[in-house]
Amino acid sequence: MKRVVLVGGGYVTLHAYRQLARRLRGELRRGEVEIVVLSADDCHSFHGFTGEVLAGILPFDRTRTPLAQACPRARVLHARVTHIDPDGRRVRYLPVAPAGDSAAEVTLDYDQLVVGTGGREPVGTVPGLAEHGFTLRAPGHIRALSEHLQRVARPGPVLPDRSPGAGVPTWPGDSARSVVVAGGGIAGVELAAAIADFGRGGLEVHLVHSGDELLPELRADHPRLADRAEQELARLGVHTHRGVRLVAVSSLGAVLRDHSTELLPAGTVLGTIGQRPVQIPGLEQLPHDPRDRLVTRRDLSVAGGTWAAGDAALVEHPGTGRPVATNALWAIKGGAHVGRNVARTLRGRPTRRFRYRGLGQAASFGLGRSVATLYGIELTGEVAWVLRMAFFLRFMPSRRTALTVTLDLASRLTHRPVTDAPPARDGIPAVG
Repeated sequence: MKRVVLVGGGYVTLHAYRQLARRLRGELRRGEVEIVVLSADDCHSFHGFTGEVLAGILPFDRTRTPLAQACPRARVLHARVTHIDPDGRRVRYLPVAPAGDSAAEVTLDYDQLVVGTGGREPVGTVPGLAEHGFTLRAPGHIRALSEHLQRVARPGPVLPDRSPGAGVPTWPGDSARSVVVAGGGIAGVELAAAIADFGRGGLEVHLVHSGDELLPELRADHPRLADRAEQELARLGVHTHRGVRLVAVSSLGAVLRDHSTELLPAGTVLGTIGQRPVQIPGLEQLPHDPRDRLVTRRDLSVAGGTWAAGDAALVEHPGTGRPVATNALWAIKGGAHVGRNVARTLRGRPTRRFRYRGLGQAASFGLGRSVATLYGIELTGEVAWVLRMAFFLRFMPSRRTALTVTLDLASRLTHRPVTDAPPARDGIPAVG
């Protein structure tokens, strides 16, 4: 029996699995091939709708699909991978045990390995972010942030929901309801807009960006869309601060630096400060780039029996030769291509080059409001929003969940207010 091990529970794993299950249907039925999924999270998190979750448009559970349900023909193991031996083709993992129980490390042989571990925010580069702030990529972080925002947006005194250190934070004025989002890329801009949309009149949102311009990756080729996005931020009352870097997070708020260093009091600090690939001991012997991504060949193999895609991999664009973006679309397409090539390898056929050239990018700013590019064509408003929704619904791991989300969105659109006036603000001073 041939064994394929998929490491991670994200887009790469799901779409590699789908191709393997489709192309190796007979081998799986006859027991000639086994697919094993190893993931530290027992559910797949669909990050495409993170903005809608934080804006209160969709419940958090709509973004979660149990991996056993998404990969029904695989053996799904809720476990943390501790070591991979790519030469001996062995993986060691520690099963995730119930609280209070312990589990012994297990060794598993494999024939083909797919690395889709994704990335995490480099919280170690910002002192205090891990202890006092929020990020998005680790298991459970989006739910924690969503529940925290619902709590602080309610009327009444705001008390800390965890122990950030000695003493109880006392924020000056109403700054407990101030939210700082660090990072002016698409993720930071979209999430700042979503939080402002959710907390209209109740939350004061600040977006800080170390560069001179927001959305540099969009502005380079589509400055009109970048300008439109900034107009949407202004409509929602988001305070933007350029040339300002988040240098630390404390229990009282965000420590920012431009020409000087000062504290912006805030009850919530969210770091969208880029990402670093999740590292697995044993893979360091394989080729990596300076950002610690596994360097892939043209067919997305890394070495004999090892494949990678998504945020953990350096994948070259087949046209430009530049690294592709680290987003869901490229992880989906990369994972599917790896799945096809692994199936071809197991059948003794030659692999094929990765030829996908991209579709576009999009950002949402509330119901019916988006900017998007589709094959270089610029779109705004409801057309861009509908296309963005259609793309995400197409790639949701569960058709039933996609239908439920469609009904949720249709209901929200039906009951959307006729006017969309900017929220009232109390005027917390800007910094930087």
